[in-house]
This record gives sequence, C-alpha cells and structure tokens, in this order.
Amino acid sequence: MCGICGIYDYRFRGLLDQRNLEEMASTMDHRGPDDGGVFIGPDRNLGLGFRRLSIIDLSTAGRQPMRNEDGSVWLVFNGEIYNHLDLRHQLKSRGHKYLSKTDSESVLHGYEEWGETVVEHLRGMFAFAIWDARKHKLFLARDRMGIKPLYYADLDGRFYFASEIKAILSVSQIPREVNEEALWHYLSLAATPSPMTMFRGIQKLQPGHSLVVGQQGEYETHQYWDPLKIKGSVPRNTSAVAEELRERIQESIRLRMMSDVPFGVFLSGGLDSSLNVALMKPLMDRPVDTFSVSIRGDQLSNEVEDARRVANHFKTRHHEIEIQPSDFIDFQEKLVFFQDEPLADPVCVPLYHVSRLARENGTSVIQVGEGSDELFAGYTSYSLFQRLQSRYFGPFQRFPRPMRRALLRVARPLVSRRLFGYLERTDQGQALFWGGATVLFDNDKAVWLADDFRDRFQGTYETIIQRHYQSIERSQPRASMLERMIYLELKHRLPELLLMRVDKMTMANSVEARVPFLDQELISFALAIPDGLKIVGETTKAILRKAASGIVPNFVIDKPKMGFCGSASNMVRGEVFEYARDRIMSSSWMRGRFNVRFLERVFQEHSGGSVDHGMAIWCLLNLVSWKERWIDS
Repeated sequence: MCGICGIYDYRFRGLLDQRNLEEMASTMDHRGPDDGGVFIGPDRNLGLGFRRLSIIDLSTAGRQPMRNEDGSVWLVFNGEIYNHLDLRHQLKSRGHKYLSKTDSESVLHGYEEWGETVVEHLRGMFAFAIWDARKHKLFLARDRMGIKPLYYADLDGRFYFASEIKAILSVSQIPREVNEEALWHYLSLAATPSPMTMFRGIQKLQPGHSLVVGQQGEYETHQYWDPLKIKGSVPRNTSAVAEELRERIQESIRLRMMSDVPFGVFLSGGLDSSLNVALMKPLMDRPVDTFSVSIRGDQLSNEVEDARRVANHFKTRHHEIEIQPSDFIDFQEKLVFFQDEPLADPVCVPLYHVSRLARENGTSVIQVGEGSDELFAGYTSYSLFQRLQSRYFGPFQRFPRPMRRALLRVARPLVSRRLFGYLERTDQGQALFWGGATVLFDNDKAVWLADDFRDRFQGTYETIIQRHYQSIERSQPRASMLERMIYLELKHRLPELLLMRVDKMTMANSVEARVPFLDQELISFALAIPDGLKIVGETTKAILRKAASGIVPNFVIDKPKMGFCGSASNMVRGEVFEYARDRIMSSSWMRGRFNVRFLERVFQEHSGGSVDHGMAIWCLLNLVSWKERWIDS
C-alpha cells in the first residue's frame, strides 16, 4: 500500500522540477513511511513520485517508480493484486523477466502484454499510473469498487494526479476553491459523488474506470467494470448457496492473507468481523490478532463485550482501545487533514484510533468487513423502504396528480419534514431511496439554506441519484427494489463514504486495510443471490447468517445489526455537540450559506432531544473544519 503522484506536461516545455514531485510525495509520507522515489523522464515533461509501505517483497527490488527492461514503460502502483502469482506464471511463460517478487511488477509486465485491458486481469484493489514513453501516453486506473482513491487535475498544460488531494494542492499553481455544486450534493449524500471533489478543478477517477492522457493533452475515461454487467449464477438449493458462499468468502480471506508483514482483523463483535476471524483462524499457525474500539460513556452502542466474547471463543490475541468524547474534538484538525474532502461520518474518529492501535502493536495489514451489508442486505432500512414503497408510497404514486397535490397540501402541516420529503419525492416520480446515509432532502434545504445558495442548485437530483437509477432501468428494467437500492449503494455510499473513511483513517496510521467481502468473484456471486434469501421476514442478511452457522457462535448470528460504534446519534452529544455548535455558528462562511435562525432551532431541537440532528450537525462541523483547513489557510 502506497502513495502515488505525478505530473505530465503535455506541452513538452521540459520544465519539470524534481522538487515538485518530491514535495507532492512528501505530503503522503503516512501512506508510505518505508521508502520513496521519483522519476523524471529524459524530456523532463513527465514525472512520477512514490511513497512506499512495504507489504510484499520488503527488499529494495520493490522500489518504485518501477520500469520495464528497456525503460520505455514506468509504473507507480498503490494497492494489492491477489492473483499476482498466477499472472507472474503467465507472463514469465510469455518471455517477461521479473526482477522482484512484488505484485506491482505483474501490473507493469501485464500492461506490456495486454495494454490497457490489463485491468481486466487484476484481482484486487488498486490505483496506478503507467507512463508509456513509446506512445507518449499516461494511463491511469482505479479498482472495480473504488477501494483505493485516485485524484487528478488539468491546469495550464499540465496533468496532475495523486492518491490524495493534498499532494495536488501542494503545487502552488493549483487554486483552492470550493466546488459549490459538490457542496450541494455533500449536504444530501454525506460525501461528494464521483467524479466531483469538494475542490473546484480537482476530480476523482470513478471506480471501475481507467483514464488515458494523450500527447496533446486530450484525455478520456473508460468504464471497464460495472455491477450491472455481472452475470453470476448460484445453486437452486438454499443450503448449497450458503455452502458455496462460505467457501467463496474463505477463499477471498485466504487471498488477502498474502503479506510479508503481520496482519489482523478489526473486530466489532458483529457477524461480518466475526466471520472474518472464524474463517481466518484455520488458515493460520498462530492466534489471529484482533482490534476493537469503544467510546467511554456510550452504553447504547458499545459492543466491546461482544468483541471480547468472540475473541475468547476463537482464542485471538485481542487488543482494545477506549476513546472519549474529547478525542472527537482534539482530532478535528488531523481529521480534515487526512480526509482531504469532507466525509460526514464521525465513525472516522474511532476508525483512526483503532488503526493506530493496530500499528502500535506491530500490525500493518488489517482485514475489514465493509461491503457485506450492501451485498447481502444487512441494513434494516432496506426492508423498511421495501415495505414503505409497497404499502404506502407506491399506492400514493398511483393516485391522479390533482389528488396527490391535494393530499400534499393537507399533509404538510401534519407530518414531519422528513416524511413530507418522501411524499414530495414520490409525487415528483423520484425514487424513495437515496442511499443509506442521507443528510438533507431538497425540502430540508429549502429551510436550512440561504436563498441565493439554494436557488442555484435546487432540482439537481437527477444528475446524481437518478443517473444511477436510470442506468439500472436501462440495463435491468425488471430489477427489484432491493436490487436497485443495492446498486445505488455500490455506486455511491460504499465507495465514496464507507471505503474512503477506511482508506483515509487506516493509511493515516500507515496501515493497509483489505476488504474480503469486495472480492470481484464474491461480488459476482452475491449479486446473483435472490432477494428472498437475503431478507427473510424480519431477518436481514439471512443467507450470510446461514453460511456462518456452525462456525460462528449463535450469539453472533442472532445479534441484531449495529453500526460500528453506533452512529452520529450517540457521538454528537455532550461536549462534542457544544463544540460543534460553537464552530458552526461562529463561521461567517457558514452563516452566509445557511439560514442562521433555522440553525439555531436545529441546535435547540437536538439538545432538547425532540429531534435527532446528529448526522446533519456532524456534516456541518466536518464542512466548516475542512473549509478553515484547506481553503482559508
């Protein structure tokens, strides 16, 4: 796991300065504390920078930027390729010569052999850039699910890219301006949707996409993978489905144990992390290292006892850390530094501390459970939205338009603003479900935001959420509501919020996070499993529970779904709430974009307990902290 960066001066002015590359790379020392390197092409129009976290082949043979035999192709690579030994065998049989034992070298020779289609041969997580000097072409690619980030900017004849936005911002010519459209969507979706970032002029390469920059500066992106294009199959028998699912998960975990350094598991005590431990244990000749975090004083969402029970059951080498509310405050400046752009999820704070715990105990590779709830329908909200759609909103949508409008007028003063937002959305023909982390609806923004800011972007829903729904409608018009919700989650919330919070907070501590539930072969199988096996009655993630039966204790299998360390509801309280209110209300920038009088009401409602605004408050705190750190300074 590493940090990569580069500059391509496609005007061929021959002015690249090595110090610029070194400075870009140095902003990401936390991603690669073990080694670094810089390459400047002979024409001084192309430069690559690198920071290394040594995981596979710890020798200097794994140093990057990495070149092919004649120096015509150069690579900087971030990630892990779990099938690299198979690729090595194929490529060596075709005459390619290896100088290291790294997986990176298989990407380099794979490009020589297959060109841009090399991405289709890679099983793993990755973000990389290849400079092809023969064709004066820069080729970038990001893994299928977006586990690893990759950002880019094009300014004044130069194309910049990096694993983190801060590396691009280290170039003095890059402006620091707020992308107001991205801000609008962040306030709804808790994260900036691809390909936008919160910085005007800086974009992120979307998951499952590659990008080519030609010698005239022209560039285009290509989507090489999408969940809609998967055609998996499953057995007809439920028991056979569960058995094959268990085998596929174990294979994925086994592949992600590929490491020349110590590895372990983040253990919450829930089904996903416990299954991770259970399937890893028989593959090891030592106890599994497990790591857990809790928040002092939080009785509602504290899972530390569950984690201890699981650790004792599997005889792991268990480590714990307890954080306190003041850690949320003290970490604010570092939080927005490592995030680069706002992520409206306070879970980032406990994630950072449990990652630090792992690193302090000598573990630099961690397996995590992200993706399981999306693929196997683990959220209770999925079944709730299905019921709401079939029982209430579906019938409401079939009423004649005049009747719907009359009902809306009657309902407005009688129901909550959130419920009215659902009714209004249904009346307009929009989808009921916008994702598992929705902060403000459009009707919320009508009262939360200042008029001039709101009026500029009102009604842009279709450009983001509806775009994904339209894609699945075109490809699979008979898809169920659950399938549509899962697809939307795979396109936005999972890659842009959940996976980024894991990447940013683990890498802040020089820890590599691996995601076995998001193996491409496992995804293909999971998406082919019928809805009726994922949600059975009131039981979420039913097929995964069945697959875990007999190898995970029943107290884990029967446990209801809980969010990691709870949610903003339990974290934004007490001194954290007071701190957030002071920071938000004292910001002149925030006061210029939000309805100050309504914000005062929001804080009163939250402190009084009448309405839970925890997520929205954290969203705004994250925003104002980010603005002060990255724009004002």
